[in-house]
Amino acid sequence: MTNLHISQYALEQWLCQMVSSKIKVFAPVHDGEKIDFRLLSSGDEVAAGYVQTTQSAKRFAFPKAERLFSYRKEGKDVTLQERNLNDFPEIVLWKVRPCDAVGFGPLTGIFNWDYKDNLYNARRAKMALVSFSCTQCDESCFCTSVHGGPGNTEASDIQVTELPDQSALVEVLTTKGRALVERFMKEPVPADGIDKSAYLASVPVRFQLEQLHEKLEGAFDSSIWKQQSERCLGCGACAFVCPTCACFDIQEDARGSSGSRIRCWDSCGFSLFTQHTSGHNPRPTQSTRWRQRILHKFSYMPDRINETGCTGCGRCSRACPVDMNIVEHLMSITNHG
Repeated sequence: MTNLHISQYALEQWLCQMVSSKIKVFAPVHDGEKIDFRLLSSGDEVAAGYVQTTQSAKRFAFPKAERLFSYRKEGKDVTLQERNLNDFPEIVLWKVRPCDAVGFGPLTGIFNWDYKDNLYNARRAKMALVSFSCTQCDESCFCTSVHGGPGNTEASDIQVTELPDQSALVEVLTTKGRALVERFMKEPVPADGIDKSAYLASVPVRFQLEQLHEKLEGAFDSSIWKQQSERCLGCGACAFVCPTCACFDIQEDARGSSGSRIRCWDSCGFSLFTQHTSGHNPRPTQSTRWRQRILHKFSYMPDRINETGCTGCGRCSRACPVDMNIVEHLMSITNHG
């Protein structure tokens, strides 16, 4: 790892150099009242002074909808046309938060658990993550409760910490990150003993992750799921903004003798997600679907792929139309019985 100390102007020029290259750079920008990632063009202003983007960064490796393959039928013959994995562009995600960057760990575990998903892996391989540490937080943030933090560098290729004196600490963490510095940064200066922890947001630990995991092991038939889910609408907003949710459906887009197979986001909170063709639904109530969401993230995923399915970004609580606060629910489970 290499630490560099650069001016705010040099930081902006470094970004401009990348935007002017053949690399596609996506960064948070204002979109009305929302802040979301958008492809940058010369002159675009990157958002500042915010806690979190509305949407997570997961769609750059796991798009909302993508064509898996196309086919054409001629008589009894079927011709398949698969995606060209070399067509995916090189991209840089600029100013992702640490909780977004670390979310690609669980996603990678899911898409490589029992089958290596070539589309996901090809997109992820072409992606470089430049995270910005968090100097502010809000009441929905709980990254420290899931072993993260406002300056967590896990999964980032570079992390930038903006300093009060209009300069920045740049931590170069991987080979990808080093390449971005060597290609686009002019006259980098080694950092001299800068302690970024003094400038990070203070995010209190709200619960102990290990204790939560232990409680969940015997909680399948608990009454707590009905209590917690009584307000849930099953709208799926929490899953769609989450950086680690990877539920998907596969749809057939058929037109006569040709068509495509499309993978699109889905949610285990939807009533039809587990609906069988017979009409039977093993998760017939919102309480059983809420139970699945919590157990999947905090019990099944840690046991199966050694990854927690939550980064503490707080988006689900911010997006919920009926104010279901996941931190309150997780604290309740930890303290239950």
